[in-house]
Amino acid sequence: MFTLRDAVASGVSKSSLYRMVASGTVEMIGSGLFAAEGALEGDPDLLEAAHKAPQATICLASALARHQLIDEIPSAVDLALPRGKTPPELTAPVRWHVFDRGTFALGRSMVKIEGSHGAEIGLYSAERSIVDAFRLRGTVGYETGVEALRNWLRRRGAQPSQLMEIASALPRAKGPLRQALEVLS
Repeated sequence: MFTLRDAVASGVSKSSLYRMVASGTVEMIGSGLFAAEGALEGDPDLLEAAHKAPQATICLASALARHQLIDEIPSAVDLALPRGKTPPELTAPVRWHVFDRGTFALGRSMVKIEGSHGAEIGLYSAERSIVDAFRLRGTVGYETGVEALRNWLRRRGAQPSQLMEIASALPRAKGPLRQALEVLS
């Protein structure tokens, strides 16, 4: 993966680079982001987001789907940034969300983007994603959180106390989550 600036610094003119894109020897991953044809097998949407917003974190329905907690396949990637960061313009279909700086890292880890030769992006844990689904139920829909919770409770070792601990740190999550746990337990 390389940028237009990287190509120019290596002695490749902008017009030559775009001729290579037109001929198929180089593929354009996103605005100003390129890779040699066939060099990347990873998700170009995630690669573009990770490159342009290093703090981007897969969240909500996208994270729940990645953790195999919902059947829905999101039409756009849900990505979170800490409040105060401006979401970059991407060619990828992305829904940006802004999370509080104080809780942004809660349940966040870095994962490798498959087929990308080492590129990484943030991903919220299954537990954080379930809590966020209840907290932001107006955005993702109440049913999404319930489906994810139901599937998570079926997993070996699932402990509702883990969810409640995370919910205690996030506003508007504890009450709806507790109610759903009472109904599903």
